[in-house]
Amino acid sequence: MSLSAADLHTVYSFLSNALSIDESTRKQAESALAQCENRPGFCSCLLEIIAARDSGCRDDARLLASVYFKNSISRYWRHRRDTSGISNDEKNHIRTKLLLHLREENTQIAIQLAVLVAKIARIDYPKEWPELFSILGQQLQSPDTLTSHRVFMIASQLFEFTWNLWKNDVQTILQTFSTISQSVITNSLVEHGHDLIIICERWLLCLKIIRQLIISGYPSDTTSAQEVLLVKEVCPVLLSAIQSFLPYYPAFRERQAQLCDFTKRSCTKLVKTLVVLQARHPYSFGDQTVLPAIIDFSLNMITNPDATIVSFEQFLIQCMVLVKSVLECKEYKPSLTGRVISESAASLSLEQRKKNISTAVSEMIKTILPSDRVILLCNVLIRRYFIFSAKDMDEWHQNPENFHHDQDMVQWTERLRPCAEALYIVLFENYKDLLSPIVVSILNEAMSGSPPLETEISHAMLLKDAAYTAAGHVYYELSNFLNFSDWFQGSLSIELSNKHPNMCIIHRKIAFILGQWASEIKGDTRKLVYHALIRLLQDNDIAVKLAACRSLCYLVQDTNFSEHDFSEHLPTCWSSCFKLMEEVEEFDSKIWEESTGESLLQIQLLVALRNFVCSLGHQSSICSNLLLPILKSGINIDNPDSLNLLEDSILLLEATLSNAPSMVPQLFDFFPYLVVILERSFDYLQVATSIIEEYIIFGGIEFLNRHVSSLAKILDHIVGSVNEKGMLSTLPAIDLLVQCFPTEAPPLIAGVLQKLILICLSQQDGDHPSRTTVVTSSAAILARVLVMNTNYFAQLVSEPALQQSGFSVNQNILLALADIWVDKIDSATVIQRKIYALALCIMLTLRMPQIIDILDDILSACTGVILGGGDETTTSEDDSGGDTTSSLALNSDGIGYAGISSKDLRMRQIKDSDPIRQFSLENMLNENLKACAAFHGDASFNAAISRIHPSAFAQLQQALKM
Repeated sequence: MSLSAADLHTVYSFLSNALSIDESTRKQAESALAQCENRPGFCSCLLEIIAARDSGCRDDARLLASVYFKNSISRYWRHRRDTSGISNDEKNHIRTKLLLHLREENTQIAIQLAVLVAKIARIDYPKEWPELFSILGQQLQSPDTLTSHRVFMIASQLFEFTWNLWKNDVQTILQTFSTISQSVITNSLVEHGHDLIIICERWLLCLKIIRQLIISGYPSDTTSAQEVLLVKEVCPVLLSAIQSFLPYYPAFRERQAQLCDFTKRSCTKLVKTLVVLQARHPYSFGDQTVLPAIIDFSLNMITNPDATIVSFEQFLIQCMVLVKSVLECKEYKPSLTGRVISESAASLSLEQRKKNISTAVSEMIKTILPSDRVILLCNVLIRRYFIFSAKDMDEWHQNPENFHHDQDMVQWTERLRPCAEALYIVLFENYKDLLSPIVVSILNEAMSGSPPLETEISHAMLLKDAAYTAAGHVYYELSNFLNFSDWFQGSLSIELSNKHPNMCIIHRKIAFILGQWASEIKGDTRKLVYHALIRLLQDNDIAVKLAACRSLCYLVQDTNFSEHDFSEHLPTCWSSCFKLMEEVEEFDSKIWEESTGESLLQIQLLVALRNFVCSLGHQSSICSNLLLPILKSGINIDNPDSLNLLEDSILLLEATLSNAPSMVPQLFDFFPYLVVILERSFDYLQVATSIIEEYIIFGGIEFLNRHVSSLAKILDHIVGSVNEKGMLSTLPAIDLLVQCFPTEAPPLIAGVLQKLILICLSQQDGDHPSRTTVVTSSAAILARVLVMNTNYFAQLVSEPALQQSGFSVNQNILLALADIWVDKIDSATVIQRKIYALALCIMLTLRMPQIIDILDDILSACTGVILGGGDETTTSEDDSGGDTTSSLALNSDGIGYAGISSKDLRMRQIKDSDPIRQFSLENMLNENLKACAAFHGDASFNAAISRIHPSAFAQLQQALKM
């Protein structure tokens, strides 16, 4: 009788009882399980219990179920005479369920399941389980680490099976290919039908699994210097397969497109597999049985390929990548201490074993690459792979911009010429003493064969272009063999004077050279190079312009860059750059849109734009169409990449506003984004408060009308919520707001001002300089409000919120503030000292009897400011370092060639027009002393004056010219 889902509880109870410590219970359960083994549905029940990890099933019971499951599969999966075995329907269910349950968290159970999958695969694959490897391959790429690890466990059980299957399949494929290639019937593939295609795809999938098993199934041998034997076993077989498949590429190219495509994929993937195995296990790959044959084959393919292979670019690229990987592999670089040979292998340390292997492989490479072969490879790379083909020239003609990007900015492993250039650079670095004279010789030969005034696109011109490429890439060594000034004036400058359209080939490469050799360009030659690149920026060919633009960047960034020498070219440079921006298709916000998800690239774009804006200075508005859409995207915290981009976007916004000659409407619309950012986090508070200052400066009353509620809300949110450092970033913005809008602003930020009063009156600054500065700056803002909006200040200090904060009457608050102004005047800046003194002067006019008690302190403070020079209506001293408006320092990068940013200019104007500077403290003190005497009476007033120390009174007389 079959078991079904209704029996799950019963089977589970048997398993649980089988784990009981009571012998009788355990034996009864084991007997019951033994009776169930040959019943249909028993394996399905066990699998359901194994998979029920989230349903309260005990792990020990699930583990026992996996053991019974494995034993049952071993006994009953194959049909036997003495039992009916497991039905086909149940087998289908089990196979499907197993692949759905790969993510097993319990390691012991996962091992049992891996063994089971491998056991069933050996019996049923591929006939009954054709989808096995495709599903495992998909799961292998899962971002979930546990899932991919469990697949590796299964695959490791299957390695021998997979490896043998792969080797059998390759023989089957090659035999079939041989038959098809000898057939004169074009559609002979039809005879072999769908099976061949399935075998081919299975073979590629097995290759992928084998590669992943060797890569991920073993730690890199660089950590242990222990051989990974599978590398030695597999790599020679892969090479043999490549050599066997390659002849079918030309054979199938004309008649069998599908098989030709498979051959290309196979050869390319096989070499890619060798590349990744070498990178993962370099010491094992460096074995005598592996590296020599593979590198020799790759070098032959590069230097002397069959004529039919030349068009197989992806294969040649991978051969170059493999040779490059070997040449630059640090594990193959011999140690200066030499090889240890006097000790047994067992007693050698890890580092000694590594040195021995490195020395052996280094000697091996010397044998594979003797001097004549190195020179041959260098010549072939330059003379064959660097030279533009007819197809290249057609692509250039059709779309110069795309051609430039494809040749110079594409990933080097995707195109043959960039890959050849990458291999050449590594080859030169390894053999620079040998190759430097060779490259110079090729360069001289090419220049002799193609005179500067040539106009035909000949092989000689293309060879010169290739030689210039070679010279450009290795300038750091060739500078010892080639004097750049002589080269430029004797050849390059003459070629630049040749305006024939065909010379765009050479002009583009000269632009490349001028950028590469930037550090070697000295003296007067640098001025000539600046001039040459500016002229190339005005070329008719966009590819030439783009190359010149990039090289100009290199020269400007070079440590030898001279602003003085370059300044005369600046107007032409800017106009040419902006004209280029209009002409090209990939130099605007489309780059930003197309790089969505590529955070590192977008960060680089943001940094480049910020540098660009800062360099333009007050002319930066000309790039608004490019800039504003990117800014809007970058400061939007709902952007999926905001976590990575927000900081650089905020810095770009700050630079944009700092250098803006005026506020454009779109910039007003960005302020709400800043509010949201600050509401979420104070991480960017310093730059954000600098941005608020810029909105106040450039936005004026329109900004206040548009965003006053948001501004007041965010300032109120900041003040009292941040530490001293945060307050010191925020107070300059508040001071600037009150200074620019003394009548309008204070009532709008009443809550903020009340908090500043509480900070002044309740915070004990002690010996903390930052706290002292916070109190000093806060008190200066309040003093400014009193001086410039006296009526509102009286209303402010009488607010109920302050009365409930421990200050019973408004007079006490005013007197307490007066004490602060007197106490902090010595630690204040020049402008703050005057604000304090003016506020104290106004206090003299208040009808408060307590004023007489502090008259001595008020007069002492005011006298000190007048005699100290703080009463001058214009102050030559630059006190921005201690002023509350000193956040200008944030914008030190925002200075262009004019020497000062728009924000700096406007801030200076605001400072110069500050009403505080216009007030005469001496006159005000004179007038207010008379008012004070009139209110308090001559007797009280004179008594208070008489209590002043004689020396202090003498200073008062001097200050007031009495």
